[in-house]
Amino acid sequence: MKFLFKQSFGFLLLLLFSSIIFAQEQKIGVVNFQALMESSPQFRQVMESLQEEFQPRQREALAKQKEFEELAEKIQKDAAVMGATERSNAEKDFRELQRDVNRLGTELQEDFNLRRNEEIGKLQRTLLEVVNVYAQNNDFDMVLADGVIYASTSVNITSQILESLQSEFKDSE
Repeated sequence: MKFLFKQSFGFLLLLLFSSIIFAQEQKIGVVNFQALMESSPQFRQVMESLQEEFQPRQREALAKQKEFEELAEKIQKDAAVMGATERSNAEKDFRELQRDVNRLGTELQEDFNLRRNEEIGKLQRTLLEVVNVYAQNNDFDMVLADGVIYASTSVNITSQILESLQSEFKDSE
């Protein structure tokens, strides 16, 4: 009987302490990941770097576009005085230039999108690291991001993490 009493008492103590442990308040934070990324100085730096990288090709595409427009204007203006062969050659040049302009624009857009996606992927990994470090340093049990319908300002830690990103950016310069 004594043994049964000790076992029951031990089991009751275990239940009591486990309920106390589980009753501890959980520290939960919410991050607006999209806003964090778009507000970060790292994002601005990536976008400026991409603009700088693709600026020569953009200028080339704009020059081709201008050449195309000038040729179209010339053909339209001189069509009445051109001979059949001259008109045919001008229209052929016009179509070739139009294809070049379209091809350049498409290639430029595709290459830019590819590079942007690469750089944003790297940035997202960096942001996840920063969020993870912030959560660990501030004893968060859980940090939620996308898919949260509502979060009060008391659990929104986006601005605190943005401050961490800004100070990290300043330190890296």
